[in-house]
Amino acid sequence: MGVAEELGDDLARRTLEAMKDIDDDRFFYQVAKVIGASSPTLEEAYLTAMRIRLAAARGHKFLDDALKARRAGGPIPLPPPDNAAH
Repeated sequence: MGVAEELGDDLARRTLEAMKDIDDDRFFYQVAKVIGASSPTLEEAYLTAMRIRLAAARGHKFLDDALKARRAGGPIPLPPPDNAAH
C-alpha cells in the first residue's frame, strides 16, 4: 500500500468514527472536498477507502441480520435494491 492509500484509509477510518458522533452519513463528502483541493490523489484514495469501508459495513449488517432472523426461525431477509445501497 502506498502513502496515498495509507493516508486515505486512515482518514476514512477516522471519518467513519466522526460520522457517528456528527450523525451525518454524508459528512465524508465534505472531507473529500477539503483534501481534494490540495491533493486529488489523496482524495481518490480516501473516497475509495470510504466506499470499501461503507460497503463492508453494509455487508456485515446484512449478514448479522440474516443470521439473527434464521436463528429466530424466520426467513433470511432479501438484500436491499441496488439503488438503496447508495
